[in-house]
Amino acid sequence: MDKEKYYLTTAIAYTSGKPHIGNSYEIVMADAIARFKKLEGKDVWFQTGTDEHGQKIEEKAGAEGVSPKEYVDRIAGQIKDICDSLNVQYDRFIRTTDSDHERQVQKIFRKMYEKGDIYKGSYEGMYCTPCESFWTSSQLVDGKCPDCGRPVKPAKEEAYFFKMSKYADRLIEYINTHPDFIQPVSRKNEMMNNFLLPGLQDLCVSRTSFKWGIPVDFDDNHVVYVWVDALSNYITGIGYDADGDSTDQFNKLWPCDLHLIGKDIIRFHTIYWPIFLMSLDLPLPKQVFGHPWLLQGGEKMSKSRGNVIYADDLISLFGVDAVRYYVLHEMPYDNDGTITWELMTERYNSDLANILGNLVSRTITMSNKYFDGFVSSTGVKEDVDDDLKEVCTGASGKVKGKVDDMHMADALTEVFNVFRRCNKYIDETEPWVLAKDEANRDRLSEVLYNLVEGICIGANLLKPFMPETADRILMMLHGTERDFELLSEFGIYRSGTKVTDKAEPLFVRKKPEDIMAEVSVIQEAQRAEYLRENGMTTESGEEKTEIHVEPKEEIEYDDFAKMQFVVGEIIECREVPKSKKLLCSKVKVGDSVKQIVSGIKAYYSPEEMVGKKVMVLLNLKSAMLAGIESEGMILCAEDADGNLSLMSPEKNIDSGSEIL
Repeated sequence: MDKEKYYLTTAIAYTSGKPHIGNSYEIVMADAIARFKKLEGKDVWFQTGTDEHGQKIEEKAGAEGVSPKEYVDRIAGQIKDICDSLNVQYDRFIRTTDSDHERQVQKIFRKMYEKGDIYKGSYEGMYCTPCESFWTSSQLVDGKCPDCGRPVKPAKEEAYFFKMSKYADRLIEYINTHPDFIQPVSRKNEMMNNFLLPGLQDLCVSRTSFKWGIPVDFDDNHVVYVWVDALSNYITGIGYDADGDSTDQFNKLWPCDLHLIGKDIIRFHTIYWPIFLMSLDLPLPKQVFGHPWLLQGGEKMSKSRGNVIYADDLISLFGVDAVRYYVLHEMPYDNDGTITWELMTERYNSDLANILGNLVSRTITMSNKYFDGFVSSTGVKEDVDDDLKEVCTGASGKVKGKVDDMHMADALTEVFNVFRRCNKYIDETEPWVLAKDEANRDRLSEVLYNLVEGICIGANLLKPFMPETADRILMMLHGTERDFELLSEFGIYRSGTKVTDKAEPLFVRKKPEDIMAEVSVIQEAQRAEYLRENGMTTESGEEKTEIHVEPKEEIEYDDFAKMQFVVGEIIECREVPKSKKLLCSKVKVGDSVKQIVSGIKAYYSPEEMVGKKVMVLLNLKSAMLAGIESEGMILCAEDADGNLSLMSPEKNIDSGSEIL
């Protein structure tokens, strides 16, 4: 009987730079899901990779004096190394520069064009280079890109467009009749209310202003724009052929069971991609899950701040499985998670060294001390055993339910509940007390057998999440890997088996001060690298390159005089619901209070804002942002790296003071 297939993908990482741990979370989550599905007995295909074309890549390569291919080869290598270092077992690491992918993208583009879904026109609008997106003026937020908050510039060029509206009603109907297609539900509501129901504009799918892309094979002036190129990897990577000669693998695997992607790019995977598939007459993926972000202490990671956390640095200090544990355990289902070095250390010591490591060590030590390492079931049972067995045998079903629902943190908690219950069982049975009386020897043997069996069940369930640790536990206990259905049974461990003579510690406790000393070295190296990359002066006297300021159209003094700049004091600040970038501040300006909405959530928390003195443009016409009235503007400075800093007075000065 053939195994049930399960096809899982991640978003493909953009090769603009080395990904930080927030970007790496997704690949670990996908790997844990893939491993768990294999544990269930499914035939899994897990695909990830890199997105390597576009204007941003072309510009970065030019700045380094290398070809775009040389640039993406280096960055793709870094991304692949990070995946490997995190013990990710993908089946294919696809690159959009792979020849088979490029060839099929050209065929896909031509097929859509010949079907009448793509037409030639021209585009004029505001363009964001980092996002590689065109926007109308009405779509901008505070005059900037609504996705990333960076500056945009006017652009006009000839382009091919995809008729999105042709398939919009069909997609709306599909979403309404397939409630599990977009998860979590909040992401589905966002796509429907903000994009689909208001109406879709035709999508630009080619470019002429740069050359680093897949050429449109019937129009040499154009290269295929990012989304047709990048999104198609999910079918080209498994053998799709637009001419109708797809492989057996494609016919077996498609439609995909799960697209796992970040919440910031869910629009492309739940609107653009399904519509492209409809154009190709292909079935849609079964589910697209938009996971939340992993933030550094609640704020955006930036090299200039020295607060970027990379997977390889974490692994060097804590080990790969500790990193996998943290990112999986600390990410909520629908809300952003937080990672800091301090939290990582705390979780390592409390959960891994104490709950798990200490449990395994104590159990092996007692088995060797009382029975020379031999673990035997004697059948001497007591009522206290029943609850332990119930927790252990019920865990597999609970973990499966959580994984199926994409609640990965809860799934890992259910695994650790087995280990917690084993620790409690030690406290309840007190083996050291039983060992004092020879009459209790058979009972003591049964207690230790139950502990080893419980740990073996837990280790088998742990393997998708922390594979190396699970293998070490089973090796020390001389336990075996079990089929999934056997994990709901208690008593599989072979009676009379001898555990290892000495328990090697799974996780050695870390001193927080030692970790933070290492972190200081890492962060200083980051800052030095940032200075070098941006040509700025370092303490060693390296030359500093000033930021180029592009002058805007000159204004008259009377124009400037119309603007009223004052000092304001932020007395209250809150997040704007359902917005990833907006904060709403109550700003005291003399004897009045103004409400101002600002796109600075990625850089400041509401708690940080309260009490700050800031520069305010007071007489800016009020506007509605995300349904909230904004009565002015808080001024910020932005550097070349996209980092923001509030403009604040040098000295303490009363709110309402005029800025001249």
